[in-house]
Amino acid sequence: MKINVYGSTLAAWVAAACLAKVGNDVCLQECRAGKKKEKLESLGDISVIKDEPGLRDQINLQIESGRLNRVTRTELTDVNVHWLALEPNDQLLAEKIIDAIAIKGAEKTLIINQGNFEVGATATLNARVSEQCPDVLFAYIPDNLEQGNALNGFLKSKRITIGGDTNKAVMLAKGLLRPFCQNIEHMQIMSSKEAEFTKFATTGMLAIRLGYINELANLADQLDVDIDVIREGMGVDPRIGRHYLSPGCGFGGQNFHAYISKFSDIFEEKGKSSLLKTVLDENEVQKELLFRKLWQHYESDLIDKKVVIWGASFKSGTASIDNAPSLRVIDALLSQGVVVNVYDPEALENIQARYGTEIGVYYHTDMYQAAKECDALLLMTEWPEFLSPDYKKLHDLMNQPLIIDGRNIFDKKILAAEGFKYIGVGR
Repeated sequence: MKINVYGSTLAAWVAAACLAKVGNDVCLQECRAGKKKEKLESLGDISVIKDEPGLRDQINLQIESGRLNRVTRTELTDVNVHWLALEPNDQLLAEKIIDAIAIKGAEKTLIINQGNFEVGATATLNARVSEQCPDVLFAYIPDNLEQGNALNGFLKSKRITIGGDTNKAVMLAKGLLRPFCQNIEHMQIMSSKEAEFTKFATTGMLAIRLGYINELANLADQLDVDIDVIREGMGVDPRIGRHYLSPGCGFGGQNFHAYISKFSDIFEEKGKSSLLKTVLDENEVQKELLFRKLWQHYESDLIDKKVVIWGASFKSGTASIDNAPSLRVIDALLSQGVVVNVYDPEALENIQARYGTEIGVYYHTDMYQAAKECDALLLMTEWPEFLSPDYKKLHDLMNQPLIIDGRNIFDKKILAAEGFKYIGVGR
């Protein structure tokens, strides 16, 4: 089939690459509201591509095969499918694209909305074209992408939701996604409005769980109990489970944060108060938790201190630093005149691009040398290589053997036996 994919989001790039991989002729139209490109950017300069494992290689492969083309402007060529993968705040751009399709008089075309605009957005888009082009069909397919595993998650989907308001739209959408259903465990069919609400509700629930376990961890610190014991007791309860019950120094990421913010805005537009607004606000406070713990440990005296940050990306498996807790901590440390060494196996280039040659920030490609002569190690991201470090080597290198663990990945008893002062989150 011939498919136009609109957008410059991670979802757009992943959809374009995967749809081309299974034999479709795909044109990716890199549009975004308020940003007109004069020429195509190098793939290596596009952060959502270079930060996502395997994505750039797959895109290059499909471009070389001739099945994937890139353009910087909207071109409404005759295609079987229009796939909208725009930013959550780009609904007006989606409407312009739909209006242009209506003017062109497209027939027997499937339009997939993957943008998280608002509940009812797909039906609204459909109404704009239904009179002029009654044969155009609409479906909503939420992106269930997980940054760091986006490509594999699309190619080998385990769960797919299709929001369609006609049987034919659902049938065509299922046919389009058929190549990615070999490992499918759940396929849910519902109305477009219900699917949009489900996407927002699911993301919001995950955020609330993260916010709640962080709140519990902060209370556990004050009550002198171990949050790991508490979460184990909670997790074995089948009504709760263990998923998204890992306390830490706050969540980040571009998509997750944007979706929660959008859903919170929907509540406000309807005159409803929302837990999500509180979760977002508290998460911003949580991001500075490790700085506050360091501040308390040194009794407000951080002058001439040297600190190493292990992990700068917002989570392991990606080089993205979008809304990463490490940024808040680094900024707070620099404001106090602390020398900051940073090590991350993937995100170092992005951190260096953000801070450049700013006085006080140093970038390291060796995790141990980054810790040399430091007065504290702040663990921000749970990269696998941090799980079992050489404790003796680390102890000998550091000026003060202090570890502040923002992801609770270390065994505090082992660290104590190795001569470290350990501070966790709720431990």
